[in-house]
Parts: sequence; structure tokens; C-alpha cells
Amino acid sequence: MKAVGRWFKWGLLGLIALGFIWLFWLVLWVMYWGYFNPGTTRFMEIRLGELRAKNPDAVLRQQWVPYRQISLHLKRAIIAAEDAKFVDHEGFDWEGIQKAIEKNQKKGRFVAGGSTISQQLAKNLFLSPSKTFWRKGNEVVITLLLEHLWSKQRIFEVYLNVIEWGNGVFGAEAAARHYFGVSAAGLGPAQAARLAGMVPNPRFYDRNRNAPGLGRKTAIILARMPSAVVP
Repeated sequence: MKAVGRWFKWGLLGLIALGFIWLFWLVLWVMYWGYFNPGTTRFMEIRLGELRAKNPDAVLRQQWVPYRQISLHLKRAIIAAEDAKFVDHEGFDWEGIQKAIEKNQKKGRFVAGGSTISQQLAKNLFLSPSKTFWRKGNEVVITLLLEHLWSKQRIFEVYLNVIEWGNGVFGAEAAARHYFGVSAAGLGPAQAARLAGMVPNPRFYDRNRNAPGLGRKTAIILARMPSAVVP
């Protein structure tokens, strides 16, 4: 029994040590990306792997643009569509999470996540699309790091440059050119609202650009955009 107890103690200490190493690694990367733009993300790597399984020569379309070179219309549209309280919360919109839970219970299936922009960015930078408790736990930790180590503007700038917007399409610049043939700076209100409406399911809307649901979402986002507060 004593031997079992010792193994348990050392195993527990080992897990704690691994946890601290993981946290230290996260802190270093978050601090680094606070000043240097990410060249890729975990989400991009996963999608590229999926594309190259079908076509070894596949590449992602993504081009970094500074925050000031992204249309104000798109910034307002994303805030209106994804996280109206972005500038006020500290990473989590508890009211939004509660509404998402109630909506999922009512539908009897997962239809809403309630994730903030900060949470979505945490997932995109470091994690996979899987919906597991382990991933959600990591997402919480990374979200807290982002909120405490980055400004809201930096969080939003990175988000706009790395989120998925279609099949192999990432970031506002690539999305603007892919769908409308303009730069991210040149997006108009309706175009911005349409792009914002695609965010929850970008690959589906890339294949189904005239989906009726997207048109309805675009109209709702357009109506909300004037009141959206951007960092």
C-alpha cells in the first residue's frame, strides 16, 4: 500500500509539473504574439492538413493587414454579430452563455455556443474545433491570458486576421478578396455584414453563398452595426 501511495503522490506531482510547463508555454506564446503577428495558428494547421489530404499542393489564403487597414464597417459588423459586449467584458459574456445554454436546451441540440471574440481567438490560436471538456478548460485559461496580456484592440486585430472565412480562406483581407474582389479596407456595410454572418459556419457559406439564412442574418447585422462599439 505504501508503494501505491508513493506512486500516486509522484504521479500527482508529475501532472502538476506538466500543468505548470503547459501554462508557462502558453504565457510565452501569448506574450510573443502580443508584439509579433502569428504566421499560422493551430486551426490553420488543421485545415491545411485536411486540404492536403485531398490535394498535396493545397495552400491557405491569408494575408495579414494592420488594424487600421481593416474596414470600420467590418469591425462593427463582427462586434454586432459575434460579441456586442466585447469592449466591456473580461473575456466571457455570462449572459450570452446562459442564453446559448437555454437555446440549446430548447432545440435539443447544439445550435449556439455563446463564445466571445476572445474565446474564439483562443480556440483558433491554440486548440482544435473539437467540443470536449479538456478543450473548453484550455480555452478558458488562454482567454484569461489574452485578456490580461493584450489590449482589446490587439485581440480584435489578431482575430480579424486569423479567423476562418471559407474553404482555405483565413482573415479579413483574404475573405474580402475571395468574396468581393476588394481589400479589407474597401469593404462596404452590406459586404461587411455578409462576411460577419458567415463566421459561425464559413465553409458552408463558401459553398452556399445564396443561402436564405445568410441573407436574413446580413439584414439583422446591418441593423445592429450603428450601435456596435469597436476598440
